[in-house]
Amino acid sequence: MTLPTSNPTGSAPSLSHVLVSLMKGVLYQESDPSLWQELLQLQARVRDHVTVLGLQLMLDEAEGYAYLRQRPAVEGEPELPRLVPRRQLGYGVSLLLALLRKKLAEADATGGDSRLVLRRDDILEMVRLFLPDGTNQARLEDRLDADIAKVVELGFLRRMRGTDDALEVRRILKAFVDAQWLDTFQQRLADYHAHLVQEGGDRS
Repeated sequence: MTLPTSNPTGSAPSLSHVLVSLMKGVLYQESDPSLWQELLQLQARVRDHVTVLGLQLMLDEAEGYAYLRQRPAVEGEPELPRLVPRRQLGYGVSLLLALLRKKLAEADATGGDSRLVLRRDDILEMVRLFLPDGTNQARLEDRLDADIAKVVELGFLRRMRGTDDALEVRRILKAFVDAQWLDTFQQRLADYHAHLVQEGGDRS
């Protein structure tokens, strides 16, 4: 039986519908306003249900997104199996996430459009600044395209309809790359650069 995609006027919100959607991934207000309203009405019950599974609801009403995260272990309680796996990211993807998060912070500081859309060439130039001189252009573009595809898969970038190279930076990135992470941004970039220089030397 297929669950309804919207909540008819006057009908009771569906807890099952909300829980299944959250289990499948991030829920965005803009993608399904009706389901978002159901979540807001049921959030206390959602929190109670997912806590039993060792999860916690992360909901940001201002930014319009919600997702489930593994609940931190509590001392004295048995550790539950992880339902939300940890992802090991390569240097290229980590660097790209850091640069996108920094770009999002700069856009927020200017008080402009709440949506940040970048072209592939813009992203390429951002990344190029932190790579060793003489990096092969074709290899750089191949790696960038693979890293962008991974970031899209992770849900931090979204390809814009009607164009081949425009990508929107999803604001949920702020929840995963937080202010404390940005405080050490320069040191992280120095580490990335040193690693990539070593990679280049190993291949030469």
